[in-house]
Amino acid sequence: MDGIHRCSANYVPLTPITFLERSAAVYGDRISLVYGRVQYTWRDTLERCTRLASALVRTGIARGDVVAALVPNIPAMYELHFAVPMAGAVLCSLNTRHDAAMVSTLLSHSEAKIIVVDYQLEHIVTGAINTMSERKEKLPRVVIIQEYDQPPSHIDRPGSALEFESFLASGELDFEIRRPRDEWDPIALNYTSGTTSRPKGVIYSHRGAYLNALSAVLLNDMCSLPVYLWTVPMFHCNGWCLTWGVAAQSGTNICQRNVTAKEIFDNISLHKVTHMGGAPTVSNMIINAPISEQKPLPRKVTMMSGGAPPPSHVLYKLKALGFRIVHSYGLTETYGPGTVCSWKPEWDSLPQDKQAKLNSRQGLQHIGLEAVDIKDPVTMKSVPADGKTMGEVMLRGNTVMSGYLKDLKATQEAFNGGWFRSGDLGVKHPDGYIELKDRSKDIIISGGENISTIEVESVLFSHPSVLDAAVVGRPDDHWGETPCAFLKLKDGCSATEEEIIKFCREHLPHYMAPRSVVFRELPKTSTGKTQKFILKKEAKAMGSLPKRVSKL
Repeated sequence: MDGIHRCSANYVPLTPITFLERSAAVYGDRISLVYGRVQYTWRDTLERCTRLASALVRTGIARGDVVAALVPNIPAMYELHFAVPMAGAVLCSLNTRHDAAMVSTLLSHSEAKIIVVDYQLEHIVTGAINTMSERKEKLPRVVIIQEYDQPPSHIDRPGSALEFESFLASGELDFEIRRPRDEWDPIALNYTSGTTSRPKGVIYSHRGAYLNALSAVLLNDMCSLPVYLWTVPMFHCNGWCLTWGVAAQSGTNICQRNVTAKEIFDNISLHKVTHMGGAPTVSNMIINAPISEQKPLPRKVTMMSGGAPPPSHVLYKLKALGFRIVHSYGLTETYGPGTVCSWKPEWDSLPQDKQAKLNSRQGLQHIGLEAVDIKDPVTMKSVPADGKTMGEVMLRGNTVMSGYLKDLKATQEAFNGGWFRSGDLGVKHPDGYIELKDRSKDIIISGGENISTIEVESVLFSHPSVLDAAVVGRPDDHWGETPCAFLKLKDGCSATEEEIIKFCREHLPHYMAPRSVVFRELPKTSTGKTQKFILKKEAKAMGSLPKRVSKL
C-alpha cells in the first residue's frame, strides 16, 4: 500500500527493558523490591540494573553472550532479568536444585561467560568449575552474592571470583543501554526441567518475552501497582514471565529465599499481597498448613496455578481460604503460561464441586498466543470436541520459543506440521476448552485400554489421608501394565495398600484402579513436577505382577 514507511518513529523492537524504564519514570519513588528489611524503589532498581549492565560490559560481555545465574528468589535475581538484556546479553537462569555435574554440563552447553551465584549455592558452582577445568574447558567468571545484611567485601577465592555488590558498584550510571537490534534477538536461555531426560536449552526472544509478560499480566487480572509474592522460582520460565510483567504494572515484588506455608501467610498478611503463583506443591503446602501457621487473608489473593494439573479438591480448598485461582497451562517452550481457564459468570451458580472441576481444565489460549488445539499427531486433524477423544496438545503463536540451542533437529521435530507439539495428551470439550489427560510418555496401556494417570491421581488426591500422589505403569503378566500408585500421606494419617485400592475401585472403573501401592516421598523438580521417570524405574524394578484369576 502506498504511503507506508517503516522507520524509528513507528517501529521499535519490542523488549521488556522498556517496562523497567517506564516504572522508574512514572513511579520512581514506589517500592519495587522487598526482601526482609531490604527495600528498593523503581528508581533504585533502574540505577542498579544500569550499573550492573555496565559492569558486565566492562568485564567483556558482548552482544549475544550468555550470563548464567544460580540464584534463589532474591532481589539480585530480579535485577539480572533486566541488567543482562540491558548489556545485550542472554540470561540463563539455572535450576537451584541442580547438582555440580548438571551445572557443569549446562555451563558448557550454553558457553556462559559469567555465572552469578548465591553464597548458599557457591559449593555447587565450585564443583562445576572444577569439573570443567578437568575437561580443559573455558571457564566462566564467577560473581558471588552475599547475604544482604552483610557489607560488600573482597572475596579471596580461587578463580578471581567477584563480589556482587562491589561488581555492581563498579558500573557506570551513564551507561548506554544495549537495546535489541531485532526483537527476535535472544533475551533468555531456559533449560527444560528435565523430568524425563537431560534438559534442552529453550531460546526466548525479546519479542516473545514482551508479549508473554503482558499476557501473564492480563490473564492474572493484574491491575496497576500489584503486590506480587514470589513463590514461583524466577529461574522457571523467568518466573512465568512475571519478572518482567510486574515491572510493566509498576508493582512491588516480595522476595523470599525459601517457600514455606508460614512465610507465605506471613508475607501475605504483612505486605497485603494481591497476586502470587505456584505449582500444586505450593497449593498443597497452603491447604495443609497447620492452623498455627495460617493467617486470615487481608484481601482476596489471585493465585496463578500451573506446573501440573491441580486436583479439583485442591482448587476448592484454596478458594475456601480466600484465594482466587487462575488456572494456566504451558511449558518452558511457551514462555510458561500459554493457556488460561477463563472463568465464566454463568458458572457462579453451579455447585462447588462442579465449579472446581470446570476450573481444573486448561482452557484456551491467552491473548498473546494465536491458537491451541488438540490434534491427531499423525494426520494433524483436530479431534472432535466431545471431551473424550484424545489427541496431542499443540500450540502456535508469537509466544512459542525460537528454538532449542544447538539442536536444529529437535527444533524441527517440535515444529513439525506448523504447530508446536507439546507431547501432552488431552481432550477438547464442547465449549472448546481443553483438558490435559497425560503426557504421551506417561499414558498407561492396560489390556488395550488407555489409562490416564492424571484421572487416577485425581481420585487418590481426594482420599482424606493422601497428601501427594503419582501413578505410573508397572509391568503386569496378564494386562501388559497396570497402575502403580506412589503416595505420600499427610502427617498423622495412615492408610494401607488394600484400603487405597478399595477406595480407587469405588471411584473409578476397576481396570483403572492401582494394583500396587507404594508409600514414600515423591521425587520432585523445583517446579513441582513429579519426576516420574524415577518412579517408572522403581516400578519396573519391583517386577511384573503375576496373573490373577479375578478381573480388574
